[in-house]
Amino acid sequence: MATSTLVQFISAGEKASTSNRSQEETFLAGGAIAAGDWVALDVSQTGANKALYVKETTAAAGSAVVCGVALVAAATGAQVRVCIGGFCKTASVVNTTAAGSPLMTSGATPGMAIAATYVASGGGITALPIPCGVALTTAGVSNTAEVWVTSRF
Repeated sequence: MATSTLVQFISAGEKASTSNRSQEETFLAGGAIAAGDWVALDVSQTGANKALYVKETTAAAGSAVVCGVALVAAATGAQVRVCIGGFCKTASVVNTTAAGSPLMTSGATPGMAIAATYVASGGGITALPIPCGVALTTAGVSNTAEVWVTSRF
């Protein structure tokens, strides 16, 4: 019995939404969020709201609750669209981060990612923190870059 294969036509210059190159979810803002900020699940909420609310990343570097990049600015309590996986055109990344660098969040700068580095853990062992994405372009003086968001869902 013959089988058929579904083939999708894509070509250079297609949009990020083509063939799900970018995945988005809508959350509620647990605080003021700027477009391009890396956001994390708001674990200060109660019950299932921990998976409904997000806020700018402020946790320790490489936090596991980082879930993506805010695509729009949002005030506290407002809906915010978040790229939770795939291509994101504008994300906050510390300037001079090179294209191809794995990214992690920085507790020092809310909402911003930096090039991932090994960090000391128990007994002097070093480990690479959980990456939140990869820089696809070198971040410029505007502290933004195109990124690939690592899907955690």
